[in-house]
Order: sequence, then structure tokens, then C-alpha cells
Amino acid sequence: MAARNAAIIAGSTVAGVCLAPLLAPAVLGIVGFGAAGPIAGGIAAGIQAGIGANVAAGSAFAVAQSVAMGGALPAIGYISAAAITALGGGAAVAAGA
Repeated sequence: MAARNAAIIAGSTVAGVCLAPLLAPAVLGIVGFGAAGPIAGGIAAGIQAGIGANVAAGSAFAVAQSVAMGGALPAIGYISAAAITALGGGAAVAAGA
């Protein structure tokens, strides 16, 4: 049973890492990061309005916009995806899946 549980968690972690570069741009699009910049009226536009025109290079906002514009997903994106999906696998194990 422990091996099965470990396999579920490991499998979900690998799936998260593999799907991260495909899902990140879609998720960013949902919150208003577009290929040409923040989408008017979106959450990202509201955040940028609060930040102003001087978005710091390397900030979370700048990285999110870069990924939405087709840039590479940074390592932290893969780490986050792995952690989130591992937690999902753990929850599935705890629920008796």
C-alpha cells in the first residue's frame, strides 16, 4: 500500500512538472496577462495600475508577463507546479484514491 501511495504522489508530481509549461500561459491569460501585455480590464491590468509604469525587471509581475508573452517558464514555476501537484496526489491518497 505504501508503494502504491508513493507512486500516486510521484506520478502527480511528474505530471505537474510536465504540464507546467503548457498550463502556465493559459492560467496567466485567465488573470489578464496577454501576448501583447496586460489585457485591459483584467486583474493584471489592475495590478500594473497599482505598480505604475516602472515594473521592476525580475519581479513576479515581470516574470508572469514574460511567460505570457512566450518566454521560458523559470525554475520556480516548475517547483511550484511540482509542489502543488504533489499535494494533490497526497490529498488523493488521504481520500483513499
